[in-house]
Amino acid sequence: MPHELEQDLRHVLEHTGAVWEELAGSNILITGGSGFVGSWLLESFVWANHRFKLNLRPTILTRDPSRLRLAGLDILHGNLHTVSFPAKEFQYVIHAAAESVEGTRRVLEMARKHGTRRFLFTSSGAVYGEQPSYVQKIEEDYAGIANTEYGQAKTESESLCAGAAGSGLGVVIARLFAFSGPYLPLNANFAIGNFVRDACIGGPIRVQGDGTPFRSYLYAADLAIWLWTLLVKGISARPYNVGSDQAISILDLAKTVERVCGIERGIVVAESAKPGAEAKRYVPSIERARAELGLASLIPLEEGIRRMFQFSMK
Repeated sequence: MPHELEQDLRHVLEHTGAVWEELAGSNILITGGSGFVGSWLLESFVWANHRFKLNLRPTILTRDPSRLRLAGLDILHGNLHTVSFPAKEFQYVIHAAAESVEGTRRVLEMARKHGTRRFLFTSSGAVYGEQPSYVQKIEEDYAGIANTEYGQAKTESESLCAGAAGSGLGVVIARLFAFSGPYLPLNANFAIGNFVRDACIGGPIRVQGDGTPFRSYLYAADLAIWLWTLLVKGISARPYNVGSDQAISILDLAKTVERVCGIERGIVVAESAKPGAEAKRYVPSIERARAELGLASLIPLEEGIRRMFQFSMK
């Protein structure tokens, strides 16, 4: 195991001890186990299972078992529309698959029939729609309207989750924002992943737009802490923003990656900023998670970039 991951997993366990005591002896189903979020859930689960001797075997639903890097998992190969769920009970379910609304409906129905006590749904900050520039940090009660197909699907799935909570299932909604860390794709629509990719080949760091939008980044190990805590302790039917509230412009993010990774070939910005234009924002308020569950962004952005870069260079 790379040193960076071992360090991260020790960090996760340090801040989730009570969670594993609650989960001990339970069956857990995780959908979407081969993606970025699922990978961190599985890495931390297997690490905790070994360290605490929990004798648990999670069941993982994935369309591509070859992407799973860990042994000792019960694999369900398929998608939520066609898979046949095992007959056993699942006391805990984490629905992290990027599936359709109908897929969410089906896994909720499965949970009701299989004795599930707690259900965590990974939604997205996309449910808020475009964040107004005057809103520095968007709160969970902001009445936005999703303006993308993805955001609309997450909104509909959240409604299904709220209905299931009304019928007695303990459903917690995690609205995910932006993240950094190992396993984040380096060739997708994630600025920090693209910048680290550029750093790995020696630069320059390429900014696709004008660099003015603001984002914030929660490190992957902290993300795992948040999700396991929300599964066990989050209030049912209550959405929680999951992310960092420390805003940084995309251009400043590129400069930070350049500095942390020691890149000397500079930064290339594709577009010039328009004079007087308001910068777009995608930054959550995390006061609810902080006040109710004691959650926080523990690993600073620069340290997260350093670990992500070192992992990606191996």
